Amino acid sequence: MRSKKFLKAEQAPFVWDTPGLVAGVDEAGRGPLMGPVVAAAVILDDLSPIKGLADSKVLTALRRDKLYDEIRAKALCFSIAQATVEEIDKINILQATMLAMKRAVEGLRLKPHKVLVDGNRIPTLVIVAEAIVGGDALVPAISAASILAKVWRDRWCQDFHLEYPQYGFATHKGYGTAEHLAALRAHGACPQHRRTFRPVAEVLK
Repeated sequence: MRSKKFLKAEQAPFVWDTPGLVAGVDEAGRGPLMGPVVAAAVILDDLSPIKGLADSKVLTALRRDKLYDEIRAKALCFSIAQATVEEIDKINILQATMLAMKRAVEGLRLKPHKVLVDGNRIPTLVIVAEAIVGGDALVPAISAASILAKVWRDRWCQDFHLEYPQYGFATHKGYGTAEHLAALRAHGACPQHRRTFRPVAEVLK
C-alpha cells in the first residue's frame, strides 16, 4: 500500500545548454474543492514513440495508468510538481497553477529549448514558452504531461481517502459532486479543503 505522503514533487537538477528539446506542460486539479493543484512537464524521446497519447480526460482510468508507466519509462525526462492547498488559498488557484507549472519545468533533468503549455496562459519562466489552447489534444508532449498530472493527483486522492473516507475522495477526486457537497455539509471541511472556494467557504460560515 502506498503511503499517503508518497507523492512528492519529482525533480532533478538542470543539465544546461541542451539544444532543441521541447517540453510539454499541463496541470490537473484546478477545479476540485480540495487537494493540491498538480503540474507535469515532459520531454519525449523521438526514438521511443508512445502510441495513444491524448488528452487525459478522454482516456479511461486503465488506459491512463498504462500510459503513465510508459511515459515515465520512455520519456527523456519528466517532472511532477504541485502547489499546496495553503498556497492555493493564499495566492488563488490561477497563480498556484502557474507556480506548479513553473516548479515542474524547473524540475526537469534536462533544460528544454522551448516549453509548450496547455491553455492560454504561461508561467513565468527563463525559457521561451508558448501557450496552446487545446494543446493536450494536439501536442503529444502536452498530452503526456496531462496524463502524468492527472494520474498523480488521482492517486494522491485515493491515498488521502484512507485518512478521510467519509468524503469519498477516491471516487470524485475532490470535485464538487452532490456526494461531496453532502459530505461537506455533514462533516465540515477537512485539512485539505480549499477554504477560499465558495462551497467550502459557505460550509465554514
